Amino acid sequence: MIGQDKIFATIEKVMASSKGDQTEAVFTGSNSGLTRYANSFVHQNVAVENSKVSFKVVVDQKIGTASCNSFTVTDLRKALRAAFDIAKRQKPNPDFDGLAKPSKYAETETFDQKTAKFTPKQRATKLKRVFSKVAKYDYEMAGAFATEEGEIAVLNSNGVRCYQPYTSASINTIATGENSSGYASGMSKKVDDIDVSGLATVAVKKCRKSRNPKDIKPGTYEVILEPAAIGELFEWMNFIAFGSKAFEEKSSFLADRIGERVMGENISIYDDALDPSSPGIPFDFEGVPKKRVDLVKNGIATGVVHNIISAKRAGIQSTGHGLPPEYSAEGALPANIAMVPGDKTLDELIGEVENGLLVTRFHYINGFLDPRVAMMTGMTRDGLFRIKGGKLRGGVKNLRFTDSMMDVFSNVLGMTSDRSAIPAWGATSSFYLPAMRVGKFKFTGKTDF
Repeated sequence: MIGQDKIFATIEKVMASSKGDQTEAVFTGSNSGLTRYANSFVHQNVAVENSKVSFKVVVDQKIGTASCNSFTVTDLRKALRAAFDIAKRQKPNPDFDGLAKPSKYAETETFDQKTAKFTPKQRATKLKRVFSKVAKYDYEMAGAFATEEGEIAVLNSNGVRCYQPYTSASINTIATGENSSGYASGMSKKVDDIDVSGLATVAVKKCRKSRNPKDIKPGTYEVILEPAAIGELFEWMNFIAFGSKAFEEKSSFLADRIGERVMGENISIYDDALDPSSPGIPFDFEGVPKKRVDLVKNGIATGVVHNIISAKRAGIQSTGHGLPPEYSAEGALPANIAMVPGDKTLDELIGEVENGLLVTRFHYINGFLDPRVAMMTGMTRDGLFRIKGGKLRGGVKNLRFTDSMMDVFSNVLGMTSDRSAIPAWGATSSFYLPAMRVGKFKFTGKTDF
């Protein structure tokens, strides 16, 4: 960690030499550790320490960006000059009204000292509990356990100065048997909040219950989707629907439907980095304060997130969802999506299903089939179970689904009151989701496994 004072002092010194009309600097730094394990043994430890500074220089509405991974003044000045030279060669952007102005930012707790100092040995010690769960079974455990500390800062020539340190911990674990597997995952800002042993128990139980999976015909089934499965659907929905670029290009299923019903009235989806359950930081990569944005409220399409430029085109203020400069071509995207929960337990949802399936998670999803109705296809994985008479009756072989998420989320019959944090695209991004019961879900193919 470099720290706020040194980051500000160094970048301010460099920015003072800028020849642009306006200048912005985005600092991201992290120190991360990753422990991978397979066959119930730790087989790799990875440590990465990195920092990056991206400059944005504005010359007569022409914008240039350049970055470097060095924090020496000489290298930073080279990157700043490169951004200026690039700006001079660009075409003016009529949708750019200027960099962010100074604002007040919410105070959020995103840093945990213990997580920041967590060592490979400590990760390995916790993983011993994972391996012990399969000691009496002929199973193997595999997955990854990561911890990270980092800091993000945005400064510009208008006087914006914002800084936030953060920590993150996450684990995924897969128990694998002869012909079955089970999966569980967890994430938090604090490593002590992750019940590593409990997650391993969940994965092992799923592996045991799905032994000798039965063949089942593709078709339309009632399903229980666990949070990990919904999270994988939201990874795609976020990209094809909830961001400014898809909305402006009218490929999003929300485009031209604001104010119309697009899902069931029991579905409310929002983005909120300031929720205490979220690992999000209080400002975006343009130095704009983050705001809660309702994407779908009671089934009605309400809007998408915006950065400074897309907000100008929409005639509104930025919602604080600007991406790092290297991803600015993608517009704005949510980073901390959540769903309003229901009032059931998972056991109660299962008990309401007479004949259906429980899905632990998906993989290999393709969300580009028909984004206007959020049509997707993908495979089940690591725990697909038959439900008969309100009880789990054993595992079934994996299936391929092909369905419109507009239809799926219009047929939700209930959700759990508990929600789980699901890792998204980085240490400060997440999904916060319940499990849900869906009346109709279309499976169009099967596998031999």
